[in-house]
Amino acid sequence: MNKEDIEAALRKVKYPGFSRDIVSFGLVRSIKIHGARADVRVEVTTSDAQISRQLKADIETELGQVADLSDSNVQIVVVQPKAKAGPTAPGGPADNKNRISGVRHVVAIASGKGGVGKSTFAVNLACALEKQLSNQGKPEMVGIMDCDIHGPTIPLMIGINRRPEIEGNMIVPLSNFGVRVMSMGFLIDAQTPVVWRGPMVTKAIIQFVQNVDWGTLEVLVVDLPPGTGDAQLALAQTIALDGAVIVTTPQAAAVNVARRGALMFEKVNVPLLGVAENMSYFENEATGERMFIFGQGGGKEAASSLETDFLGQVPLYQEIREGGDIGIPVVVGSPQSSAAQAFTGIASRIFEKLKSNSNPEISPISTFVSKSALDS
Repeated sequence: MNKEDIEAALRKVKYPGFSRDIVSFGLVRSIKIHGARADVRVEVTTSDAQISRQLKADIETELGQVADLSDSNVQIVVVQPKAKAGPTAPGGPADNKNRISGVRHVVAIASGKGGVGKSTFAVNLACALEKQLSNQGKPEMVGIMDCDIHGPTIPLMIGINRRPEIEGNMIVPLSNFGVRVMSMGFLIDAQTPVVWRGPMVTKAIIQFVQNVDWGTLEVLVVDLPPGTGDAQLALAQTIALDGAVIVTTPQAAAVNVARRGALMFEKVNVPLLGVAENMSYFENEATGERMFIFGQGGGKEAASSLETDFLGQVPLYQEIREGGDIGIPVVVGSPQSSAAQAFTGIASRIFEKLKSNSNPEISPISTFVSKSALDS
């Protein structure tokens, strides 16, 4: 028995709720061999005791299958990352977590499933936030990070078709409509598929955080891929998120998956800012009649079950789709339309949530999870 045997066993342990193992996530901090005994130390950043219990049980199960190993001491440590340089949001839930230098608030836009218009929502939300800040004398203080590595659509929707420049060792994000943008779509050819496994996706997201010069931003909107996979966990463990917005459509299939996606953020200590409902209804311009093509009330139901705010409804309008196809978001191209006003209202509510968010700070000290605590 040697260290490689122990590491091989630990690679079979998945982080609860994810498909990736704890070794590739970098959670295993030390492995020490003492004759027929192994001491393993694992560090996590969640305060959910159930996660720690499950990890400890799963690790001990896998170590029990290692030949010549008669005893093991598994130590699960809950840690709080040290703060990086850069302004923070006083009193916010992310005060003691890793910050992106110069960025005040980071908001994740997520959905449980694909096809709910999340990227369209993210682009229009970013433009609505930028307009509101510009009206306050703070232009060009919004960014959008496209973390959908396999299917980046943000460049098309915001009308940017060129490659970013590099100054020193930092990528300079591109900009349009006052919004700074970084996407994998800028770095690959339009016809080139991104056939990457989880670790490469994680590395790309970390580079977007650490190797992009975002400058000074009031809000960075992060467009996540659908689901609860490597990208979501990598982002939550790399930087402090001030909150997440869950996007759903009204029908039951989307709402049910949205709930599961939202619970993932709870597991990694990211507060929910609320639920937004996309494609809520189609309105007949001639009669004013609303047709609820995908059902009705799903977004409010999801918000209620998650005990968070319902941020609003975005109608199903042709102008939204057309704006995305030509690279002029409806908030920019038709600012007086009801669709644009819907995004503007949601942006205002998110601003208020960011200002008033007073979730208790997590203690910055490391807490060793003892066997007795885990068994209680």
